[in-house]
Amino acid sequence: MNFELSDDQLAFVQVARDFARHELAPHAAQWDAESMFPVEAIRQGGALGFCGLYSPEAQGGLGLSRLDAALVFEELAAADPSTAAFFTIHNMATWMLCSWGQPALTAEWGERLTSGAQLASYCLTEPDAGSDAAQLKTSARRDGDDYVLNGSKMFISGAGSTDMLVVMARTGAPGAKGISAFAVPATLAGIRYGKKEEKMGWNSQPTRAIFFDNVRVPAANRLGEEGEGFRIAMKGLDGGRINIATCSVGAAQGALTAAQAYLGERKQFGKALAEFQALQFRLADMATELVAARQMIRLAASKLDAGHRDASTYCAMAKRFATDAGFTICNDALQLHGGYGYLRDYPLERLVRDSRVHQILEGTNEIMRVIIARRMLEADAPEAIR
Repeated sequence: MNFELSDDQLAFVQVARDFARHELAPHAAQWDAESMFPVEAIRQGGALGFCGLYSPEAQGGLGLSRLDAALVFEELAAADPSTAAFFTIHNMATWMLCSWGQPALTAEWGERLTSGAQLASYCLTEPDAGSDAAQLKTSARRDGDDYVLNGSKMFISGAGSTDMLVVMARTGAPGAKGISAFAVPATLAGIRYGKKEEKMGWNSQPTRAIFFDNVRVPAANRLGEEGEGFRIAMKGLDGGRINIATCSVGAAQGALTAAQAYLGERKQFGKALAEFQALQFRLADMATELVAARQMIRLAASKLDAGHRDASTYCAMAKRFATDAGFTICNDALQLHGGYGYLRDYPLERLVRDSRVHQILEGTNEIMRVIIARRMLEADAPEAIR
């Protein structure tokens, strides 16, 4: 078991760190304050491969492992968790299209998405189907060479500003087996976008509802077979949980780095804050939790890359632990800054706001506990999860 990164992985980290330092960090506060979607910066990241990290090479992706992708996402999130999270969402939707799309579809859209020239949104959640996604109601009725799409989606990142929508819709009976996946060009007739939601964080990416009113989607745009959509969605969410956990670790690393510097600079009662043992202990606990979260993510990513039978459980564990720990570390770093941490002149309040939603999306942390507990109560769990 080797915990050291390879030379290639170290190179990925350095490229991502340089990009984050020069293209994200100087602008993140402005994008947050003005709710600006930094499309050009995302496209610059696409030129470095960040928009198709684990998509197939045949469609212009880098074909990296989920572990390699996590290394990149962590560096981006250390500067700007909101924009980094959109990179992860775009990667997931792009990977689905490139992996399950029919040849003509992948030929038309694959390289446009993996290059970042055009962007994608992932559309699963509905007003009445959040944690219980298998009960979604958006329908896709076959009509000749098309499907006719009706329904709505909620909380869709990038909606109204992206070019391709990967949509889960019901083509069959109630439940998971009646769901299919579709690649839906975002400007088709009958698609309408709701107002841009005003959010606590994640302000550098727009979030809207999407409404489908008799939208005709070519059958050639179906991803996989009819009834395979929920399986595709869950495969995407395993990786998505690693991705969002990684964004939490990146945010926590950014917060911890800021706190380390501040404790050395700020003086109270005649000495640097770094000389107070209570604050030293707080810093030590933050660093320990951060390393534990990072290693849990890398374990889950390695399980997913290896096709381990319990990869989904490890992904749920990593998502639950890392998003809780990441938010706590960001919050503790703000506390160490005192009143300054509460000001927008410092990055701490933004990191706290951006990392809070990670405990909710890609399956709430309560749902992660359900997934883990169900597996633990199966007969072979004691030997499988260890």
